[in-house]
Amino acid sequence: MAPPNRRGPPNRGPKPQKFSLKLLEKYFSKQYILSLVFDPRQFYVTAPIFLLLELVINYLIINRVPYTEIDWKAYMQEVEGVVNGTFDYSQLKGDTGPLVYPAGFVYIFMGLYYITDFGTNIRLAQYIFAGLYMVNLLLVFRLYGKSRKIPPFIMVFVCLTSYRVHSIFSLRLFNDPVAMVLLYASLNLFLDDMWTFGSVFFSLAVSVKMNILMFAPALLIAYIAILGFKKTILQLFVCGLIQVLLAAPFLLTNPVGYIMGAFNLGRIFLYKWTVNWRFITEELFVSRNFHLSLLACHIVLLLYFAPTWLTYLKSYCRLSVLESQVKVQLKKKEKAMLNTSSSSQLFLAPFFAANFIGMVCARSLHYQFYIWYYHTLPYLLWCTPYSMWTRLAIMGVIEMCWNVYPSTDWSSGALHICHLILLLGLVQTQSNVCKSIHDAEPVVSSTAATAAASEPSVEKKKKKHKNY
Repeated sequence: MAPPNRRGPPNRGPKPQKFSLKLLEKYFSKQYILSLVFDPRQFYVTAPIFLLLELVINYLIINRVPYTEIDWKAYMQEVEGVVNGTFDYSQLKGDTGPLVYPAGFVYIFMGLYYITDFGTNIRLAQYIFAGLYMVNLLLVFRLYGKSRKIPPFIMVFVCLTSYRVHSIFSLRLFNDPVAMVLLYASLNLFLDDMWTFGSVFFSLAVSVKMNILMFAPALLIAYIAILGFKKTILQLFVCGLIQVLLAAPFLLTNPVGYIMGAFNLGRIFLYKWTVNWRFITEELFVSRNFHLSLLACHIVLLLYFAPTWLTYLKSYCRLSVLESQVKVQLKKKEKAMLNTSSSSQLFLAPFFAANFIGMVCARSLHYQFYIWYYHTLPYLLWCTPYSMWTRLAIMGVIEMCWNVYPSTDWSSGALHICHLILLLGLVQTQSNVCKSIHDAEPVVSSTAATAAASEPSVEKKKKKHKNY
């Protein structure tokens, strides 16, 4: 007679109660909650919460805070001239003066002119700009998430504390947010290795407002370091072609009028609106020597940082190739775990720093210009060697300075002090990073060689590295 079967039923996996306890222990533990606050790898987990909060905040701002007319009516008057058949840029004007933005601005705001019943439906325009705000935030969050540089708690300050930024989008309807949305879209495309599409969006951003050119020095270095000289020429041709196509009706009518109006580098801003130079006299503010001094300072700083940015972007290129080689040999789950943050950080730092240098040396900053660098400030501060509390203090003082209206001697002075402290932090960091990169180059080279030897098709894939 066979012995009785003493074995129990087959193992069907963990019991539901044990599984639930494991989930509770994992996601409600102190360690996990702290990671949601401080760990940059958890950025994508917490970002949706802030996006939902932003939807509510923008809705409340639009419906509870009175709209303030500043430039919207003038924008509509300027594009109305084009609607009526005027293509001479020197003849296009609004209540605030002549049209001073490139052709892309005209087409985008002409579309808004028709959508908003010839510019009269302000509430609809506000909702459109609130949508732009959400798109801008999504694009910025994607850059933050890719870089794994910013701790999630910073989103509290980026999203919920800046009245000025919400006002620029939803209450003032400036063209600056449109340009920045296109700029952040181009940076996302560059990181995705879609260079021609990125160049198109970058050029579109320039065609809305000229301040985007402050990012151009870093882009030129990126083209040369990553694509080489021949493909750099091609990308520059793409950027130029977009400008020519958009401006064609105006260039055919009055080319000098268009270039002088849309790209007037000698334009002098009004002293009463300056945020950053209130502590100097108006006579000095409007003087040509003062403007030339700021331009010289801008050029010197760009030349000082350019070699470092070239090192960053060359290293980004090598790391990107290495990552693509390694991914070929990894399984799906392993690919998801591969940390590509280092290369993303090396790419973004030059762009954000180049724009910041432009802001430091700007001849005048108006209140709507805050959006030009607001979302890059946390990233730049976390690139410095300062403590967390010092970084937060700098962010707080900068926010306070931009919310003092009208600006005062102390608010503009404090803004310059914060800018200089941040600039010095970037200078201190760049030497350390470059040294680390040079020390790591032999390791990267040997790793790349090993990966190439173990994968026969890697060299072919490297040659076919997607640049378009």
